[in-house]
Amino acid sequence: MTATRPSSRTPTPAATPSGDSNAPRAAVVAVRRLFAAETPEYFMLLGTTLFLVVFGLVMVLSSSSIESYVNTKDFFTTATRQGLYALIGVPIMLIAARAPISFWKRWARIAVFAGIGLQLLVFSPIGYSVQGNRNWIHVGSFNAQPSELVKLAFVVWLAWVLTNRRDILDDWKRIALTIGPLAGIAIGLVLAGSDLGTSIILVSIVFGALFFAGTRPRIILTAFVIISIVGTVFVLIRPSRLSRVQAWLGGCTDPAQQNQACYQISHGWQALAHGGVFGVGLGNSTGKWSWVPEADNDFIFSIIGEELGLVGGILVLLMFVLLAICFIRIIRMSRDPFAKIATSAAMVWIVGEAFVNIGVVLGFLPVLGVPLPLVSAGGSALITSLAAIGVVLSFARTRPDPDDVDGSFSAVQRSSSRRPSRTNASDPTRGRDLP
Repeated sequence: MTATRPSSRTPTPAATPSGDSNAPRAAVVAVRRLFAAETPEYFMLLGTTLFLVVFGLVMVLSSSSIESYVNTKDFFTTATRQGLYALIGVPIMLIAARAPISFWKRWARIAVFAGIGLQLLVFSPIGYSVQGNRNWIHVGSFNAQPSELVKLAFVVWLAWVLTNRRDILDDWKRIALTIGPLAGIAIGLVLAGSDLGTSIILVSIVFGALFFAGTRPRIILTAFVIISIVGTVFVLIRPSRLSRVQAWLGGCTDPAQQNQACYQISHGWQALAHGGVFGVGLGNSTGKWSWVPEADNDFIFSIIGEELGLVGGILVLLMFVLLAICFIRIIRMSRDPFAKIATSAAMVWIVGEAFVNIGVVLGFLPVLGVPLPLVSAGGSALITSLAAIGVVLSFARTRPDPDDVDGSFSAVQRSSSRRPSRTNASDPTRGRDLP
């Protein structure tokens, strides 16, 4: 009788009936790798952005319900459309967050030409005006505001130019010749469509990029004075703009004023005053009953103040302050000048636009027609703002090498710096590593 030894061979995965159970797990791992990040700045910026988007959807639903019913017999028309824009914009942001920095550098110049080309379309048969501003295009059921794409293009293009041409930062003539033509054409096309508010934001993005790139303050101050004079001329030559500025200088302190210049700001103040400290409750605004013009867009902050009170208004302000802190931390963390300049330009755009909008509602600035980023109704503004934040998230996804001081210290340079240097007996200083 002979004993048989048990086989030591193990069954192959194909032979096990549970082999297919690893597929869902592998898919989960792939998704985790796709959106993986290792810095708190990444999650801090992502969380703040998603909070503002969700908060904006709730407030758009509340502020637009009455006007939507009046226009379409459906309370949810505007809110549904805004939700669709968010479903498009958030994946774009997450995909952009995975792009390497080389991708943005490669497409920066193409982006600004594409933005200018689309802005030219507003003067074609598919372009149309909204309240006197010819800044929109319409194709079938698709509406878009090309100037929002110009803002996004400015973020990466200015970073690309000012990174590659750092030798121009001390010479205003070379700055003007390098970025002046394309920036001037883009801003000029927006001004030709009578959109002064967007033009101001575009100019602010240029100034912000120049400042964080290290341009001399004297050059920036001189350019600011010149552009302020040009802006004043554009205000004086258009009666509607001049009336807004005059109403702002006059204060619009009498709520009974029913002229066109003071109507919007006066009723916005009434809505804010009606809210008090804790608000009248979500959905209970009276200003949205056709009293506050653009209640779901430019003046949505007045509805926030009415329904959620001073507490809600302060919460919105704090969220944008937190957004600014996220941007600043990413600027300080980054080693590549391109990432620093692009992040600063995006910060000036989004955070600056938010405080301009709130300043208009509170009466600190004249009415400019600037939306509240991530909160106001509007597909072009929401999608491009989320895309810009996605660009910044791509810089914050991984923590840079502390040895990489300026973003140009490549792996080749690192490897060459580790090589032993040859010495020469006749020259004891030759081959010695420099500090």
